[in-house]
Amino acid sequence: MTLSNKQIQAIETAAHQVRVDVLRMVNAATCGHPGGPLGMADFMSTLFLEHFNLDPSTLHDPDRDRLILGNGHTCAGYYALLAYKGLISRDELMTFRKFGSRLQGHPHRNADMGIDFSTGSLGNSLSVATGMALGARLAGYENRIFSISSDGESQEGQIWEAATSAAHYRLGNLTVIVDFNNIQIDGVMRQVMDVRDLRAKYEAFGWHAMDVNGHDILAVHDALETAHNVTDRPSAIIAHTIIGKGVSFMENQSSWHGVAPNDEQLKLALAELG
Repeated sequence: MTLSNKQIQAIETAAHQVRVDVLRMVNAATCGHPGGPLGMADFMSTLFLEHFNLDPSTLHDPDRDRLILGNGHTCAGYYALLAYKGLISRDELMTFRKFGSRLQGHPHRNADMGIDFSTGSLGNSLSVATGMALGARLAGYENRIFSISSDGESQEGQIWEAATSAAHYRLGNLTVIVDFNNIQIDGVMRQVMDVRDLRAKYEAFGWHAMDVNGHDILAVHDALETAHNVTDRPSAIIAHTIIGKGVSFMENQSSWHGVAPNDEQLKLALAELG
């Protein structure tokens, strides 16, 4: 089903709010990772608003959808969307990375917040999601399991062990979304350790795989709809994004992978975002 103009506008509004919240959170913490969540805001907002059935009314349902944020350092955007969906207060966002906060620098499993697994060590996410998808099927649930990954995480061998298992068990309830921005903390991914054509790789492992523009809301929505309708095998969506999207001096800069903007940089970034 295609999105209405109203739905598209709602996703755009959410993505804009996520970017604003991410910048303010990381600035207030004086540490964190702004670049990734800025680049992921469009596809994550599309997922949360139209495809991921997590909200206060479904929070404790055993058969609700599940999400594993493999690139856990991008969690500022994840937390911003939890606030947008009413699962945490927006005031709590400003406690990000502070002592005693529930909003640590990597997600910590918390059933009351809707965080399904503690992540941060790259490479584990798809294994966890595969286990959840297999468990859901054995339990007779019809929920979806979403794994958020990245091109950098795809350098980990465990990702491909999990991909083998997921295809072997024909886990049609599993979808991985790969944030492919060609940037990681040490520089350009193609120079650090080139993962090459991830769509072709996932297809070779027996998955249904698609390349999409991660900033095209309709394209991301259509890919998620397609993944939902593919029931005989897992699906991979390779979302091509721009790190730091929306802030000109952060875009495509590996230096903004894990650096907090100072007050002046925050002011400039928020002005650009409008």
